[in-house]
Amino acid sequence: MNFQAIKAIYRFEMARMFRTVVQSIVAPVLSTSLYFVIFGAAIGSRITEIDGVSYGAFIVPGLIMLSIMTESISNSSFAIYFPKFTGTIFEVLSAPVSWAEVVIGYVGAAATKSVIIGTIILFTASFFVDIQIAHPVIMVTFLILTCVSFCLFGFILGIWADGWEKLTIVPILVIMPLTFLGGTFYSISMLPPAWQTVSLFNPVVYLISGFRWSFYENADVSVALSLTMTVSFLLICLAVVRWIFKTGYRLRN
Repeated sequence: MNFQAIKAIYRFEMARMFRTVVQSIVAPVLSTSLYFVIFGAAIGSRITEIDGVSYGAFIVPGLIMLSIMTESISNSSFAIYFPKFTGTIFEVLSAPVSWAEVVIGYVGAAATKSVIIGTIILFTASFFVDIQIAHPVIMVTFLILTCVSFCLFGFILGIWADGWEKLTIVPILVIMPLTFLGGTFYSISMLPPAWQTVSLFNPVVYLISGFRWSFYENADVSVALSLTMTVSFLLICLAVVRWIFKTGYRLRN
């Protein structure tokens, strides 16, 4: 394992975050804080509790997931697409580094950024609502797994995209709707039975449900199933990334 190469890629990507701290950190934290103000105050005054948890506190895990999923995809997709756009990706591909080392460097940096954003949002949310974390280890596990999984997904998206507009198509038209329909602001148990069944086909439901359980021990689906679905998604993305580097799909041309 070439740790020097991993360190070089990781440090370069982290330096880019600190050069654009307003866009990378301040913007997502500020937008999420507005969700707390709008939904927590306006809607929370009408919906007092869900499963024994105040509405303002109930939406915290969902909002953190919403933020880290979108930021993970954005960070990692841009990180690999920009070298493709400028042509510097060929320097990385010709260097004596394996595909795993390249992925660890890029995805590791993007996941670190997402974890930092998630931690800041959690800290910020504590000023708005009373937050209790029943299972901190499970919470951190879901946080890291989600960040890594969606960073891998964003990495795939960045390689697949052949234009700047394609970097935003999937996050806006797919991920964002799935997140809003995945129980970010409500429990799927509040839906009619037919729609509850439909919601179970939404993979984001399992991420938010497992993450919320680590806070309040309230879950729409089994925690074990949520963890299994999250790990499965990570492994699928990892397999796709390995195939991309093995075949050179949209990397060597």
